[in-house]
Amino acid sequence: MGWTVIKRKLGRAGSIKQRTARQREWDKTHGEGNWAVGYVLDGEFVSQDDAYHSIYYASYVAHFENHSQDLKELITTAKMLRNPHAEATTGVDLQVPAIQQYLDEHHLYLQGTQVVDIGSWQGKASHALSIRLSPLHIKFVHNPKMTLEKFWQEKKCLAIWEED
Repeated sequence: MGWTVIKRKLGRAGSIKQRTARQREWDKTHGEGNWAVGYVLDGEFVSQDDAYHSIYYASYVAHFENHSQDLKELITTAKMLRNPHAEATTGVDLQVPAIQQYLDEHHLYLQGTQVVDIGSWQGKASHALSIRLSPLHIKFVHNPKMTLEKFWQEKKCLAIWEED
């Protein structure tokens, strides 16, 4: 028994409407609970939920460890974080939760006065920090030649559960 990758390069998750339609189709085709979106890491399929910690969150941890000035600027500037792209498109927001988790786990608190975007929308961002902390610029923790966004979008795959 195990997961078998049946499709690679799934692309962006899309809006809630797009995600729901795609998931209903997978339920119909493969059976509810018999499919998962994820990544192949070290030759093994890892669900997207499990990969979040070892890839997405870990990439932000590495960034803050290597760019302490970004962390300091974030803490002193921001009173709140938001993902303008996710808000505008009903897309999935992973970067704000990853940063907030980092802050929480390190007992750090935002002390600033501004809403700071993490990423941009239609070429607009609230701060230069917004771009530096965007997954389009954060390095993928397991391959610093690749950005987090590039890995997360391009390496995403669909797997089905198969009985032996």
